[in-house]
Amino acid sequence: MIQKIYEVMKEIHDPEIPLNIVDLGLIKNIYVNDGEVNIVMTLTSPDCPLQELILETVSKKILNEVEGIKSVNISLDFTKTWTTNHISKEGKEKLKKLGWNF
Repeated sequence: MIQKIYEVMKEIHDPEIPLNIVDLGLIKNIYVNDGEVNIVMTLTSPDCPLQELILETVSKKILNEVEGIKSVNISLDFTKTWTTNHISKEGKEKLKKLGWNF
């Protein structure tokens, strides 16, 4: 079930960076217990103006597309600042094709 949740979240793209939230390295952990999903994630900035939109999109998409999920709880963790080092290898390759440099 956790794998399915990751697959669903790979369909959600950051509104400002042309990459999905998984490859961006925003997802820190996922726990599933009796139909309840608890996600620990971060954002590219603690002051992200699109925070509510991103969190709402994650919740709705998981509830609508992952069978057996009754609720989604998302905790934001900014204890470790997000940097481009968090982007997956695949994500960096996609961004390089778009002209990004690392």
